[in-house]
Amino acid sequence: MNITLAQAETAIAAAKEKATDIKTKMNICVVDSGANLVAFVRNDGAWLGSVDIAIKKAKTAVYFQMDTADLSPLVQPGKPLFNIEHSNDGLITFPGGVVIKDDNGNVIGGIGVSGSTVDDDEKVAKAGAKAL
Repeated sequence: MNITLAQAETAIAAAKEKATDIKTKMNICVVDSGANLVAFVRNDGAWLGSVDIAIKKAKTAVYFQMDTADLSPLVQPGKPLFNIEHSNDGLITFPGGVVIKDDNGNVIGGIGVSGSTVDDDEKVAKAGAKAL
């Protein structure tokens, strides 16, 4: 099963609201369970360089079926997945990518957020995912 456009729009709306609450400008991306783009929004004034990062965070979360915050410790020097970010045409393995699951725990997509600190990115992504 995949995330629907309506669900993706709900996630983006919640993420945009959270970004506004914490006074930051974000790029927000939602992909389906195959890591295909479903919806994307760039807040006015959000960093252009973060567009690609948001997309790659969402894809990375789906590819590995885990939040990028959980993946991050595994990619550090000396850890089992060191340098994995060079695979799959580039991954982003720091916080801000969150898996979206259905009520049965199946991955139906992912949300990626970039435009501020990784802590803020993670808060906004989680708010988007939680809306579903």
